[in-house]
Amino acid sequence: MDPRELTNGLIQFVVFLFSTTCHEAAHAYAAKRGGDLTAFNSGQASLSPVPHIRREPIGMILIPLLCFASGSPMIGWASAPYDPLWARRYPRRAALMSLAGPMANFALVLIAAILLNLGAVTGLFSNETQSGGVVEFLWVLFSLNILLGIFNLIPIPPLDGFTVLALFLPENAALKLFDLGYQIRRFSFLVLLLGWQYFGAILTPIKAMAIEYLLPLLH
Repeated sequence: MDPRELTNGLIQFVVFLFSTTCHEAAHAYAAKRGGDLTAFNSGQASLSPVPHIRREPIGMILIPLLCFASGSPMIGWASAPYDPLWARRYPRRAALMSLAGPMANFALVLIAAILLNLGAVTGLFSNETQSGGVVEFLWVLFSLNILLGIFNLIPIPPLDGFTVLALFLPENAALKLFDLGYQIRRFSFLVLLLGWQYFGAILTPIKAMAIEYLLPLLH
């Protein structure tokens, strides 16, 4: 394997682990703030990837590495446990917990954009030999977190966007939404495959817009 490809794959894997860990830790912290200590007591509020890998080793390690080996975009998954009785009692808090994950991804997008713009202004990244790895890391951090944030907001179970819908519904309707989610969760993998197939049509214009407005000094 070409050394550059190996380096790029390693950067993508590290960014994936970091971004997914931040996503799940945000879920756990938001749930704790809302009164559900399930994820917090399980160690999921940590920015260490270890507890998240222990919970989902296939989604956090195996699938991303298989994607890299096959030359596919690096994808995977993780999860944070929560109390479904708490979610039914406080549907809006559950919705905010779900929203916290994608918001963590968008925060990482902004951080990467700020650092990339600062590098362009100060000339810090002008020496490509010395800064190439840093620029690549920040660019992957920017791009991958746009993907993770937007994809997770698709309103189908088990993605976060489905529960986020409860923010815009009366409480009774939110509970019916949760019931629907439990009923169709068995078909969620098929729905996710279909969603992933057509996701590029959503992601491409959003990513182009993000580059235009958040990285004005890089184009």
